[in-house]
Amino acid sequence: MTVTRAYIARLRGSAVFDPNGEPLGKVRDFVLVLQYGAIPPRLVGLVVEVGARRRIFLPITRVTKIDVGQIVITGVLDLRRFSLRPGETLAVAELFDRTVTLRTSGDKVKILDLAMQQNARRDWVITEAYVRGTRGLARRGQTQVVPWSELSGMSAQEPDQATETMLESLADMRPADVASLLHDLPEKRRLEIARALDDERLADVLEEMPEHDAVQIISALEDERVADVLEEMDPDDAVDLLSDLTPERARELLELVEPEDAEDLRRLLTYDELSAGGMMSPEPVIVGADATVAEALAQIRNPDLSPALASQVYVVRPPMQTPTGKFLGVVHWQRLLREPPSDLVSRVVDKDLAPLTPDTSLQTLTRYFAAYNLVAVPIVDENGHLLGTVTVDDLLDHLLGENWREAVSDG
Repeated sequence: MTVTRAYIARLRGSAVFDPNGEPLGKVRDFVLVLQYGAIPPRLVGLVVEVGARRRIFLPITRVTKIDVGQIVITGVLDLRRFSLRPGETLAVAELFDRTVTLRTSGDKVKILDLAMQQNARRDWVITEAYVRGTRGLARRGQTQVVPWSELSGMSAQEPDQATETMLESLADMRPADVASLLHDLPEKRRLEIARALDDERLADVLEEMPEHDAVQIISALEDERVADVLEEMDPDDAVDLLSDLTPERARELLELVEPEDAEDLRRLLTYDELSAGGMMSPEPVIVGADATVAEALAQIRNPDLSPALASQVYVVRPPMQTPTGKFLGVVHWQRLLREPPSDLVSRVVDKDLAPLTPDTSLQTLTRYFAAYNLVAVPIVDENGHLLGTVTVDDLLDHLLGENWREAVSDG
């Protein structure tokens, strides 16, 4: 069924198809041009996600059919990364959760959804808003549908716009996709949403962001909040972020980080960024020689571990932590799966995988990974103490250059 009137929240996430029924992507947002006064905004296009972290602009003139859950288009897609032009507004990202005033009563209401409809000229315009009362004569929390012409205060910048609807839409997205979405938002809205994310979620998102976006966000947060987020980040990613700040600023933030975490970060900061020490994680999976296969498998089942970190278990003499444990060898997870759970890991240690030192260059490290088909490699000091591990994803981050995340977003 082709519709001529629809609510935006219901269309968000709809699949986009070409005329032959081939899927092209999913709708993520709607691009509007706000008009003067009570004139309804005009819909000029859709933001469509067509691949991993790639969002493009689809002109509304290309849309031939809008059905429940699907949108059909015609023509060739322009795969350049979407960016807002002057005068354009994102419906979901910028207008949902916005507080405005009802002209007739003066009540304050929050926008929860917008209805779009084709007019006599076949243009799509915003005709109504689904709102919830926040302050005034209307009962707080009461919802209603009002004509767009009833809303005022849309042009004024709201100091602290709410984020509930956006957070709900981001809940099931991967951190890399959230980072890409935030990259496309105006700075004000990007910071509002970043502040609303919990520490762990924000840490995951910052790890996936282009450097300048991440620095912009932490520069706008309170120092104590930044310290909490740094504690949640993978140490190597936290160090990359601290390295983009001035040394004085990095020292100030490290003073607020928990002493044990701060010690790891300070140690990593002493290494050259393009060396094994500069890109290693100081938190590999570590067991003693008397640990059983079952105990080692229990550690790599930790859902917070990345696949690369979980691929190997490092066997050391006590104490079982970096940087003091004497390195004995590596046990690969595939080998663990083939052994009786009660056997000791010391029986299956791979002693042929020679560890590298923290001053190993990026070029040498890359050749080492390639020569032995590795996903992780141990890093030790001159006395054979385990310092950490470099994983293949850490290596790729540095091989691809500083702006590779932006290049992925740009398609």
